[in-house]
Amino acid sequence: MQTTETLSQGLKREYQVVLAAAELAQKLDAQLADMKDKVRINGFRPGKVPVGHLKRLYGKSIMGDVVQQAVNDAQTKILADNNLRLAGQPKLDFPEDRDEMEKVLEASGDLAFKLAFEILPSFEVGSFEEIELERLVAEIPEEEIEKQLKDLADRNRAYADRAEGAAAESGDKLAIDFVGRIGDEAFEGGTAENVDLVLGSGSFIPGFEDQLVGAKVGDERKVVVTFPENYQASHLAGKEAAFDVTVKGIAAPGEVAIDDELAKKFGFEDLAKLREAVVSRIKADYDRASREKLKRALLDALDKKYDFELPQDMVEHEFNGIWSQIKAENDAAGKTAGEGSSEDEQRAEFRRIAERRVRLGLVVAEVGEKAGVKVGDDEVTRAIIERARQFPGQEKLFWDYYQKNPQALAEIRAPIYEEKVVDHIVAQAKVTDKTVSKEELFKVEDEDAKA
Repeated sequence: MQTTETLSQGLKREYQVVLAAAELAQKLDAQLADMKDKVRINGFRPGKVPVGHLKRLYGKSIMGDVVQQAVNDAQTKILADNNLRLAGQPKLDFPEDRDEMEKVLEASGDLAFKLAFEILPSFEVGSFEEIELERLVAEIPEEEIEKQLKDLADRNRAYADRAEGAAAESGDKLAIDFVGRIGDEAFEGGTAENVDLVLGSGSFIPGFEDQLVGAKVGDERKVVVTFPENYQASHLAGKEAAFDVTVKGIAAPGEVAIDDELAKKFGFEDLAKLREAVVSRIKADYDRASREKLKRALLDALDKKYDFELPQDMVEHEFNGIWSQIKAENDAAGKTAGEGSSEDEQRAEFRRIAERRVRLGLVVAEVGEKAGVKVGDDEVTRAIIERARQFPGQEKLFWDYYQKNPQALAEIRAPIYEEKVVDHIVAQAKVTDKTVSKEELFKVEDEDAKA
């Protein structure tokens, strides 16, 4: 096999590979010889089939395997000899001349093809001692603890039917049927029966519950509301809808007490233990928000620290994924890609985000490799179990899916690996705690936070 480098430009490489006809014939004969003792053909005893007969029957199909193996061998040899790391799938360029390829398949002509690919960039990881980070921390307000205890009590509140003819008041639980329409058309998800709604709970669209105060059992009311601009169903966001609501029942709330008896309903020994659990859950949310802010700050610092050439195929793949998602979201919301700015400006901005993601991904991978970061099977198993819990009754199907899909398993492993690399870097950086309000800790970053 002869390999010749024909292009070395930045991260792009191209090689001309030539495998002589004699080599092809040798590889073909070796496979035929191995096949001779295994194949069963009518009219011949096992192991006695002439190689020439096998060649006539299977020569071209076997040569296809020989060519594929030659490509793999060439790629492996080129990477090993030149100490290169692939950044993506190589591109192969075989001769277009049919007669030329026919000779190759007959092992009577040389196999010549081009192998083009991009390589991963080389860069020095260095140390992280110069990186300065602020870890935002916030005290848990006492009122938040009390509010969550009250919410638990409210969820266990007993309700009693109001007297016949009584009007609904704020705090009452109504049983309702409704049909929602935009214009004259009922919309998906806007129809339901026997739905419980506590007036004043804020669980429905703003304005919906207020229009049912004063209703009586048997009343039919038209409730007109406007979906919020940031409503999760983008095709409904900002639109006015009318709901035909039938009130089927009204129940008044009973008294509740935040005491040991409430705690026992949730499986705790007393109120003190329930309170500890509530504080622990809130603290976990605060810690998670603090971690996300710290990680974002670290990624920003790494993005500034490293500047190297990026494999354009990787950038293009990342950009296409982002752009497709944005386009799908815009289509669902009835928007055009260029609203608010030109499409060219948007594409340039999202390409910048794609470049950032690729750069940071390469940095994380390189840091992790240099630091010997590993993800244990037990860690992956715990992550799968955690996800499976979100699908009660389907845990086995969920588990089997990941066991049979290496790509899905890799998607579980990747974020664990990333978090461990982040821990490795944070341990070396200068981190100072900064006390902030709850509002600042949970403040949603701009859209670039997804980058």
